[in-house]
Amino acid sequence: MNVADVLRLVFATFAGGLFGYLLGNIAIGLLISTAAYLGWMHMRLYRLLKWIRNRKEYEPPETEGIFEDISLEIDYLRERHKKRKKKLANYLKQFKQATRALPDATVVLDEFCNVVWANKACEEMLGIRWPDDVNQRITNLVRNPELVDFIDNPSDGANIDIVSMLNTDRQFNIRLAPYGKNQWLFVARDTTELQRANQIRKDFVANVSHELKTPLTVIKGYVETLLMQKDNLPESYPPALEQMEAHTDRMQSLVEDLLLLSQLERGDDIGGQQPIAVAELISEIQRQTANFSGAGERIMSLELDPNLYILGSQKTLHSAFSNLIVNAIKYTEPRDVIEVSWYQDEEGAHFAVKDHGIGIAEQHLSRLTERFYR
Repeated sequence: MNVADVLRLVFATFAGGLFGYLLGNIAIGLLISTAAYLGWMHMRLYRLLKWIRNRKEYEPPETEGIFEDISLEIDYLRERHKKRKKKLANYLKQFKQATRALPDATVVLDEFCNVVWANKACEEMLGIRWPDDVNQRITNLVRNPELVDFIDNPSDGANIDIVSMLNTDRQFNIRLAPYGKNQWLFVARDTTELQRANQIRKDFVANVSHELKTPLTVIKGYVETLLMQKDNLPESYPPALEQMEAHTDRMQSLVEDLLLLSQLERGDDIGGQQPIAVAELISEIQRQTANFSGAGERIMSLELDPNLYILGSQKTLHSAFSNLIVNAIKYTEPRDVIEVSWYQDEEGAHFAVKDHGIGIAEQHLSRLTERFYR
């Protein structure tokens, strides 16, 4: 309470006491003055309330004192709120302009996956029109069983690939991420050209591998024939032929791996499913790798469960297991131990290869399963 309000209160009390003295009852005088002061305060509060509710039609209370201070504070808060609101509106405008310019279809969904906002690309890619389709559930606008499951069970960072319902020749990658308060950001990216490029690349690798298989077989056949007659050849020929044979075997193995990879990507049944004695398979791989350069200088420790079988393809499992073991041999120093284990626990069967080599740098870990990445 400032000085002006204190003086008013003192004056009202003095006037009430004086009036009561003249009446012969000071208590009644003070009661009347208090009631008058409260009525005056109520009138000021009412004027302040009318001004707060509608600043354009009413002027703020002009009386000095606490009500003037309140009016000034409200003005300050309103101006600050107005600036913040304008700033947020600019941010929202910039966001909408940016998302409109994006080639990806972008939709803001509420907590029930109803459309709140969508950019222009949504109409052409997904058939979602904004603002016509506001408050419509997105699965009612984009009818796809896989998308329905994806929307009903959202997870941060998840994505799926679907075929366009408007044009079956187009494919989209769909991402769903938390956005704002109880909202989701739905983004659809056209991956048609990327999928087509990947398919062309896969077909190219498969075709080239298939075409290389025949000439390599012919070359290997001639090299083997010449080596069978190495006693009749000049002394310098056999070492060169043996080196040619080793590299031909290596190229044949690479071609076989590429053909196998192509078959796996097409989903072909490779060799059928049968019970595999993994312990015997790993022991066989150990014998096969014993002749590798430097393999004899490494110590291979095997911990294998001979009674643990797995249902699968002998050929593909041999390729997968030998790949890990051969890599351990290549990148392990002489006299180091390579631990190979095959065991079962409550989570299932496990095949593990542990070595003490140079390891893989952290920046490469995310690309371990990428084709041809080394």
